[in-house]
Formats: sequence, C-alpha cells, structure tokens
Amino acid sequence: MNKVVILMNLNGIWITQSLYKTQVQPLSNSDHFKFTTHKKSTTMAMAFKMATTGMWVTDECKNSFHDMKWKKVHRYIVFKIDEGSKLVTVDKVGGPGEGYDELAASLPTDDCRYAVFDFDFVTVDNCRKSKIFFIAWSPTASRIRAKMLYATSKDGLRRVLDGIHYEVQATDPTEMGFDVIKDRAK
Repeated sequence: MNKVVILMNLNGIWITQSLYKTQVQPLSNSDHFKFTTHKKSTTMAMAFKMATTGMWVTDECKNSFHDMKWKKVHRYIVFKIDEGSKLVTVDKVGGPGEGYDELAASLPTDDCRYAVFDFDFVTVDNCRKSKIFFIAWSPTASRIRAKMLYATSKDGLRRVLDGIHYEVQATDPTEMGFDVIKDRAK
C-alpha cells in the first residue's frame, strides 16, 4: 500500500483525488495537520466520481456508451441522475433500429436528462461517417434544483464518455431537432 504524508498549515489547500482516501489528524502544533493518503480498494473503480457535484457515474453508463460507440449495439442512450443515491444511471437505451424521433420522444417534458446519439450519415464524397452527439436536455417545466444539478454535473459525465464529437443544449424540442443535428455534423 502506498502511503503519502503531507504537512500543511490551515491556509493551505488540499485537493483529494477520487481514488484516494485521506485521513486528517491534528499534530501537537495547533495550526498543522497530518494528511495520510491511502489508495482505495479496487471496488472504487466501479464508479467514476464527478468532482464538481459529488455525483458518481456507474459502470453501466460507461459500458453502454462503449457498446454504442464500438459495437453499434445502441443508437442512443438516455441518462438520468438519481438524487437520492447520487448516481448517474442509464434511463433508456435505444436499439440499433431506432432513430432520432424515438430519442426525442423518450425525453420527459418535466425533468432533465442527458442523452447521447450516434448519428450515421454519408458525406458528399459518398463516405459513411458516424458522429456522437451529447444532448443536455433541460426543459423549461423542470424544477430549478434539477436544472442546477444537471448543469453542474454535465462536464463530469462528458469526461467519462470519451469520444463525443458535438454537444447540444436544449430546453424545448425545436432546439434539438433532427435538422440541428444534421447541420452540426457537416
């Protein structure tokens, strides 16, 4: 087990990484502390922590995204945040035969969601391409607390989902229409 001991005064700033456990112990000198950092167990690798809000992205999210990206098993994935357990989970998965209309219909009108969509198209040179879109859905009818939570957690989820080409932020269906997706992909 690797162990790191750091001495700092009260004015110092200590930032812990999500894969480390830190213990703080006061020293005999009242303005100094001893920070002992231990690497956490491998069960910690089951989730990825989003530093800004304390949210966790489950392995199911990452695995579903990789299946969509590499194996083309899914056309889209909708993610939601469970506020009770502080987990980002998979809400709905669209099969390879489903399209953008099914994705748009699966988003609630009164709650926020994240979605990724695998857009396949043919260029003017007759070359098949695929671009992955990240959609931050925050309808006007959703609660302000949910809007804030989703806005602050978005970047952490995007870091975990490696390989996203474009991002679309939408508050109503017209802001994320299929024509918007086609125009962004060109």
